Amino acid sequence: MDPAEADEVFAHWERTYSSRDGVWSGHVNVALARVAADLTPGTALDLGAGEGGDALWLAERGWDVTGIDISPTALARAEVAAERAGLSERVTWVAADLDTWSSPRRFDLVTASFLQSPVRLDRARILRSAAGRVAEGGHLLVIAHAEAPPWAHDHEHEHAPVDAADFPSPADDLQMLDLPADSWRTVIAEVRDRRAFAPNGDEVVLRDSVLLLQRT
Repeated sequence: MDPAEADEVFAHWERTYSSRDGVWSGHVNVALARVAADLTPGTALDLGAGEGGDALWLAERGWDVTGIDISPTALARAEVAAERAGLSERVTWVAADLDTWSSPRRFDLVTASFLQSPVRLDRARILRSAAGRVAEGGHLLVIAHAEAPPWAHDHEHEHAPVDAADFPSPADDLQMLDLPADSWRTVIAEVRDRRAFAPNGDEVVLRDSVLLLQRT
């Protein structure tokens, strides 16, 4: 990504988070909670942490979490939420572009939830890099929108991916990651339903692609 594109991405997410007091619910992603509840707490890396819902849920359950997001505005809200919950010592917030951020650290859990963006995002590169940050015996959890939400056909939704190609299946993500079979084990690779509410208040069923891999 060239500097002009990087500036455009940064500006988009800063506008998004600055446009209202809270963009997301503040709650953990349902799929992440169901999967991570069965994992032994250790160190965790949350890619695209936003306003901190997933990272704080993990911290509450004993994980030491690093949450990364491109938007300082989003992370400022996450930091306030961490302070209110008494979790500041368990979470480190990093404002950085996932396309360029690097670290020598390895983590027991690396999570990437809904890295599907209306502006340019090299998702494949980010997820391949994420796999390299998983410690031996640790897990990579990738959650994605498996299909467009029901209301996407009625009007453009500002957080929805832009076309059908942006809705990967677990098999798509496995193929994209192309990890060596002798050092990775597939724990979960399935599409799961969850109940949610549409912008008009109707209850709907959304479908998530859930992929959990363990480095052996």
